Amino acid sequence: MRASSAIGLAIAAFGTLLNPVAAREVNWDRINLPQERAAIERFQQFDQRMQDVGWKLVRGNAEYCDRVIPSVGLQLQDLASYGSPEIARAALEMTGDFAVQTAARGSPAGETGLFPSNREVTRLVRLNPNQLEAGERLDWQRLTRAHDHIDALLKLTGAVEIGFADGESALLRSVPVCATRFELMGEGRRAVADGSRVVIGMDFPGFAYEEDIFAGVVAHELAHNVLGHSVWLDRNGRGRRNVRKTEREADRLMPWLLANAGYDPVSAQRFMEEWGPRNDGGLFRDRSHDGWDERAEFIAAEIPKIRALLESEGSADWRTHFRREIDPAEGL
Repeated sequence: MRASSAIGLAIAAFGTLLNPVAAREVNWDRINLPQERAAIERFQQFDQRMQDVGWKLVRGNAEYCDRVIPSVGLQLQDLASYGSPEIARAALEMTGDFAVQTAARGSPAGETGLFPSNREVTRLVRLNPNQLEAGERLDWQRLTRAHDHIDALLKLTGAVEIGFADGESALLRSVPVCATRFELMGEGRRAVADGSRVVIGMDFPGFAYEEDIFAGVVAHELAHNVLGHSVWLDRNGRGRRNVRKTEREADRLMPWLLANAGYDPVSAQRFMEEWGPRNDGGLFRDRSHDGWDERAEFIAAEIPKIRALLESEGSADWRTHFRREIDPAEGL
């Protein structure tokens, strides 16, 4: 998993840090550094929760995904992408721009215990990312280049050494995961997938749910990606009928993905029963989706198959046993 535009854009919720005018002429007497740090850390707490769940899903289902990549579960942040890098550096007590954003729980980075948020990073094997040319404030592209560098190293050697500002370093060896990144936006209530990313806004109500229930929405969006829905809709059109097929398919795959990640597959049904009644007048009123109660029933119908496979095979092989709503090759 890696961050790209979402990290740079999401920080826009942070007020002073993102005010370009304030960035040019900082009046330090008016800056509350503890408050600025708290805003950053709050964003990171939401991001950490999403990365932890996302990691379990992409790692647990890697055996069945068509597109698999090596990953260590690490996200960086680049303070140069803030509107006021000077304030961000002061708030986080950093001298450079690059630091840990998140290390997903259970990932190679998370397992070391060496990657707490905001630990300053100065080396990615031989490259010091702080020496890469930075763009304008709010520009996330340097951060993307740093993550692309890590991805290239992992693809080439399966490992990456991260050097810290205090002189220590950590060697991380990758593991295979489904090829999807998870990105948090600083505002908004939506959860969307675009084929390669799952993007969720900080205001999404599911963040208040228990982890296994919150994992349901992450699994739904991941299902769109692993089933290739974006490409299929591009080929066949995004009419209501086609969208409804892909939404139903993503609903039905939710419990399979959850089961392979170690969650109770019933959590997918519980998510729909928790989320649906409160939101049926908005998103779920759109007839490109079934009604929330129908959706819960479709999910529930998958659970006996999943439990039987878990008992007989130890995992839920959706690549072999899941019934598709669409023909993935249609439109070629």
